[in-house]
Amino acid sequence: MTLLQTPPPLLRPALKWAGGKRWLVPTLWELWKPHTRRRLVEPFVGSLAVALGLQPRYALLCDRNPHLINFYHWLQHGLRIDLPLENNAQTYYQFRDRFNELALTEAAVSAEAAQLFYYLNRTGFNGLCRFNSRGLFNVPFGRYKVINYAQDFLDYVSILKNWTFKVSDFRDLPIESGDFIYADPPYDVEFTRYSRDNFTWHDQVRLAEWLARYRGPVVLSNQATERIIDLYERLGFTIRILEGPRRISCTGDRTPAKEILACKGM
Repeated sequence: MTLLQTPPPLLRPALKWAGGKRWLVPTLWELWKPHTRRRLVEPFVGSLAVALGLQPRYALLCDRNPHLINFYHWLQHGLRIDLPLENNAQTYYQFRDRFNELALTEAAVSAEAAQLFYYLNRTGFNGLCRFNSRGLFNVPFGRYKVINYAQDFLDYVSILKNWTFKVSDFRDLPIESGDFIYADPPYDVEFTRYSRDNFTWHDQVRLAEWLARYRGPVVLSNQATERIIDLYERLGFTIRILEGPRRISCTGDRTPAKEILACKGM
């Protein structure tokens, strides 16, 4: 029997991302391989690791975090970084203040805001993306000795040209009958504020029921908590439990995290 091989990734994600799914791409590829003619839909695009790994021709890639989507909009147009990319606390907090000035205005969708978002993402603590209730980015300075910054993102233009990026709640997405949906929502854990609004248990249930109503192929990943497993089993999904890497931990714990892969309509 010939094993299915993932195609070599054309590009790595430009951002660090808590819970990024590069490690899951080989498993997702096995599920995606029979559906490569479909449009890939991701309601929680995150680091872009899955789309870059699966390489769909067409994709609808969404998130509730407008700053993340703004960065991807500019990435599509060959973003160049003109800022002094310095790994020091003084520059970091100066740029964080500037980003937060822009974040509450129409300039939040500017190229400058996209550049600052990239810098804060690469330089901040553990690559976290966290906002307070006012919508202000509040991640502290990181602890990296060396950071390999990029300044030219022209290589992304041709790959992203047929992909649509959208700020949206999942229930408002223009889903088509032939789409392949991969959902990787904020985990069912206490911290969920990676955008201005929390993603609550009510949202987890809304998402599960929305995915269950779709008649095409659906794959979901999440933390394998008892209530998440029970929720998707009750809705008729096929369940697999995987061990995912634990890359971000305040205690230094690197014990593999149990994750759920829930599939339907495959």
